[in-house]
Amino acid sequence: MTNAVFGNQSEVADLLSRAKDLQKRILFVLGAFIIYRLGTHIPLPGIDAGALSAYQTQLQQGVFGLFNMFSGGAFSRMAIFALNIMPYITASIIIQLMSATSPTLSELKKEGEVGRRKITQYTRYLTVVLAFAQGVGLASGIETQTVSVGNEVVNLVINPGLAFRLQTALTIMTGTMFLMWLGEQINVKGIGNGISLLIFAGIVAEMPSMVAQIVELARTGALSGFVVIAILVGMLAAIFFITFMETAQRRIAVQYPKRQTAAGNVMSEANHLPLKVNMAGVIPPIFASALLMAPITAASFAPNSAWAQFIGAWISPGKPVYIALFVAMIFFFCFFYTATVAFNAEETADNLKKNGGFLPGIRPGQATAKYLDSVVTRLTVLGATYIAFVCAVPDLLHANQTIPMYIGGTSLLIMVSVTIDTVSRIQSAIIAQKYESLLKKSALRGRRQKKS
Repeated sequence: MTNAVFGNQSEVADLLSRAKDLQKRILFVLGAFIIYRLGTHIPLPGIDAGALSAYQTQLQQGVFGLFNMFSGGAFSRMAIFALNIMPYITASIIIQLMSATSPTLSELKKEGEVGRRKITQYTRYLTVVLAFAQGVGLASGIETQTVSVGNEVVNLVINPGLAFRLQTALTIMTGTMFLMWLGEQINVKGIGNGISLLIFAGIVAEMPSMVAQIVELARTGALSGFVVIAILVGMLAAIFFITFMETAQRRIAVQYPKRQTAAGNVMSEANHLPLKVNMAGVIPPIFASALLMAPITAASFAPNSAWAQFIGAWISPGKPVYIALFVAMIFFFCFFYTATVAFNAEETADNLKKNGGFLPGIRPGQATAKYLDSVVTRLTVLGATYIAFVCAVPDLLHANQTIPMYIGGTSLLIMVSVTIDTVSRIQSAIIAQKYESLLKKSALRGRRQKKS
């Protein structure tokens, strides 16, 4: 925002100090972050702490490193939030895909708030099922793992068996449902998107660990000084590029009918319709990562199976097939999310027509909808290409360099996008506070003038 809107920094600080509701919302988000981080350090029952400490390095590499990134380190620590919010994201993908094909769900979407609540409830039920199933899979995988501690080989799980699998599945399911609830509470009582903020908090919290890994790799000679400098420069360049693309807009001129003012002058009102280049935000890479993680993680828990060998040879991070699938899914979800959630060309055209607005040179109604649809399609192609480039290039680098998984383009995209969105919401709240103060002052002045 410009200084013309906010004034100087002291005015911004004054507005923020008087925005009590905004302060409460920000403090609520910070409190939720603290609770979330505590949960990422509470271990699952039945795990041998000594064996886990020796096994943690393997849980931070390959596809496990990608999973660990989204869980804020909870996966490598085998904490109660090991799956983070990923089952909920997977459930959301399935429900949204079904909403586009199922007549029942399509009708629910048209019922407004009541239909949205029902769809949300279905998503919660599916999250419970997926979280329990993935918890069973995780427990089945880790109970077969052994690690060398000193001169002896010990199991990662103290007492493997059905009781451990059920206990772990229920614990992980409960942790996932708690995070889903916490994200919803952030939506209501905090500021920003709760789910995105929880993923953001996990990534940011692991950044010191990432820096420590880079320093250690440079110290041991695994990474040269040139590579370290290239990593830093690449990260800064990526942040600037992401910031530029996330704030980029295509502004379409909108004209409103001429009207006569009180002074007798005839004037027309010109405005613009801002369309973001990336309307889907961070949803496509998160959805694509969630879907690709499922078969890869399952294969990792059964390393000797034919399925695991096939996955390892063709569909693992850095492999050409994995990159191709990742890019294809990003394009698909960019178009799908933009068309079903982010923008409706026909609805926008109808709203313009009802308000008397029109695009210069284009007839209102169906012609306007077709034009807007063509513009959004071109923007989505550009936005999907940008997201695919930012997310896929680091994966290619990981295949050739020993670089921590936290430097992935997906993590940078999430951090920058969530930061921009949250700051924008805070600025909007401050603007609302300023206008509210101005209105109160104007009302007081009007009352004083009437009394005098």
